[in-house]
Amino acid sequence: MDLSQPWHRLFGISLMDLFRDQPVQVELEKDLSLKIQRLDIVVLRLLMEPITIPLPDGFDNLGAHNLLTFKSHQQALDTWTLDELVGHWVNYRKQISPTMDELLPVEDFRLYAVSVRFPKGLSETVDLLPLSKAVYEVKHFSGVIRIVVINELPAEQQNALFHLFSTQRKLVTFGKNNYRIKSNETSTLIHKLFERYREEGDTMADLLQELTQQTVKEILDEASPQELLKRLRGIPTEELLRELLTEASLAAMTPEARAALIRHIQSNMPPQS
Repeated sequence: MDLSQPWHRLFGISLMDLFRDQPVQVELEKDLSLKIQRLDIVVLRLLMEPITIPLPDGFDNLGAHNLLTFKSHQQALDTWTLDELVGHWVNYRKQISPTMDELLPVEDFRLYAVSVRFPKGLSETVDLLPLSKAVYEVKHFSGVIRIVVINELPAEQQNALFHLFSTQRKLVTFGKNNYRIKSNETSTLIHKLFERYREEGDTMADLLQELTQQTVKEILDEASPQELLKRLRGIPTEELLRELLTEASLAAMTPEARAALIRHIQSNMPPQS
């Protein structure tokens, strides 16, 4: 299995949650050609209205079109990755411009490479200009690529979400304690992160499991019985039993939520012979 795809999708989902209710649209795995070539993430500024949340370090210069590549702790950020990102930008700029003779200005675009680990191999082949702690720039033919290293980001509120992807336990702990999921639709992000760490036998799994339980409690506390039933509908009973019926989850449920879960389980029970 190619483990790179789940990680960059999870990072994209985290950006969706970060920019919720902001004049920003996040697109994942943008298809750029008839032959499948996908750009990890595109972040679009909508009408260039002001963003009202503190942005992670390195993202202070968002443009109208922001193209991102993400490298997890399993992957190396190398020169080929940067070449691909520039190639995606060239293709993307052609596709969204009015005509080939009226290309959108270069100033409308920003290129980002987010890497969990410091790209040591890359630093030995290209000049990385440090802008601030954990933020670097590298030149390409007509501009620059901004590089953000998650493991080097300061433990500050604006970086909390990114720290959930760190390989440093203290930073994951900081992220767990300081980032609150903004929407029910993206609340499964933390659970999926936990599953990825657990599959890899990582010691960070227990921290994310705690955050998963906290997120589940908040959702159950806020959900009406109708909303809960809507979320449960279509989920196999066995999966619900495995994921929800823990002592902590049951204790977090309101009486109405427990009744809704019981009704769902009963309705999905196989008939007795």
